[in-house]
Amino acid sequence: MSLISQNTRTKNEAKREVDTREKETEADTLKVNKRKRDGKGEELVVEQVREMKKLESFLFGSLYSPLEFEKGDNGEVEAEAAAKVFDLFFTDRSADTVVSVYQEDADLSVGSRDGYDALQRKPAWVDEEEENITVNIGKVNRLRKLRKEEDESLISGSEYVSRLRAQHVKLNRGADWAQPDSRTKGDESSDDELTGEDNGAVVSRGYEDVDDILRTNEDLVVKSSSKLLPGHIEYSRLVDANKHDPSNGPINSVQFHRNAQLLLTAGLDRKLRFFQIDGKRNAKIQSIFLEDCPIRKASFLPDGSQVILSGRRKFFYSFDLVKGSFDKIGPLVGREEKSLEVFGVSSDSQMIAFAGNEGYILLVSTKTKQLVGTLKMNGTIRSLAFAEDGQLLSAGGDGQVYHWDLKTRTCIHKGVDEGCINSTALCTSPGGAHFAAGSDSGIVNIYNREEFLGGKRKPIKTIENLTTKVDFMRFNHDSQILAICSSMKRSSLKLIHIPSYTVFSNWPAPNTSLQYPRCLDFSPGGGFMAVGSSSGKVLLYKLHHYQHA
Repeated sequence: MSLISQNTRTKNEAKREVDTREKETEADTLKVNKRKRDGKGEELVVEQVREMKKLESFLFGSLYSPLEFEKGDNGEVEAEAAAKVFDLFFTDRSADTVVSVYQEDADLSVGSRDGYDALQRKPAWVDEEEENITVNIGKVNRLRKLRKEEDESLISGSEYVSRLRAQHVKLNRGADWAQPDSRTKGDESSDDELTGEDNGAVVSRGYEDVDDILRTNEDLVVKSSSKLLPGHIEYSRLVDANKHDPSNGPINSVQFHRNAQLLLTAGLDRKLRFFQIDGKRNAKIQSIFLEDCPIRKASFLPDGSQVILSGRRKFFYSFDLVKGSFDKIGPLVGREEKSLEVFGVSSDSQMIAFAGNEGYILLVSTKTKQLVGTLKMNGTIRSLAFAEDGQLLSAGGDGQVYHWDLKTRTCIHKGVDEGCINSTALCTSPGGAHFAAGSDSGIVNIYNREEFLGGKRKPIKTIENLTTKVDFMRFNHDSQILAICSSMKRSSLKLIHIPSYTVFSNWPAPNTSLQYPRCLDFSPGGGFMAVGSSSGKVLLYKLHHYQHA
């Protein structure tokens, strides 16, 4: 009995020993596997960090040294090209060609002269779901232009994306300079020339100019001297400039401040209003009420410091924009004018010229607001305009245009406005090369000032598109557009292309109502045009040819 118990105990001990060894072996195996997994995890983390750094350098430039990334298993640094062409957006001009948007640069071998031609562009990311969906381009009207065949309807998602991109390229061809294939073959020999450096990096001589561009903050695309083409003018209607506070009466004056953001409006409701023009909200800044003066004209001084306001009164007002105060000036000493509603301001902001009685022109200093002199025409005076050279132009009932030298207070030239009996409007172009004269018959004559002063009375062009009295005219900032309007007929406003002296045929549009236009102004950069009408609204338009307001 004791022998059997002893054998049984021996077997149990042997079994426990075997189980213990198996557990120890299994634990060792688990530890080894854990170390392997940890090692793989560390390698995975390192690889993820390396990929993140590569992506950051790809998107934002060379943030990290290439030596940080390209290390082989043997620890040796693999040479990589230092100059890479990052073409994020590569497009093909053919509508039938698949366009790859996201692309990746291929490695350039050290010292290879044909490295740029051997670029293998691959998508950085592909949406797998695009192949699993279909789009019916024959069912939707706006997608039918993507069809290659008349009866084509269902296409795959990737094909749909490709055709959309190709269609975009066909409609928007303004980025030819950004295409890597846009260089001429004659330039490839110099632009694609590669030279090796001591560290194995490849330097592209053809792309050194990119570094030069990035050393300055100047605009890469400049469109300051672009010429406006005749025929059609591209424009769009924006929110009314005075939407937040329309006038209760006709608008007689609209003018942009020199900073292009501030617009004043004034009219017969006796209110002077200021708006901040952005084309979207056009927020109202201030409104000022004049109890005793329906405003016939309001104008900024060219230096932007004051606003001069006048009406059919013996006095006028001056509003200081800095102090926010009004000054009432007049009646002028020694004069008995019943109205000072017609005036002009000199380009140096030193003088105001008012149209007085019996052909007199009253000269008032902007500093002292005192009468400093008078000029006398033969007939009645109806219109005034200052030129940038300081000369004053005037016209009136005798059908002649006078040029005055304000330094000597003398008339230096007088000439007949061809075909004009009664002049009603004058304006000069920025720079003073041209001036336009309008009459009560609707005729507008455009003259070259130098030729007119030299004795040539023939106008460069006679505009006969208005049939009623010309009330207002204005050149834009670069003298490529002349706007003329008459308040006696609906939508009677024309835009004239000055280099060709032709009227833009698409302005105004047939279905557009400008009411009865009374005044207008262009913003200093030419991007906005504001039109004041008898309805109390100030219509705002965007002229797409000009990039800046």
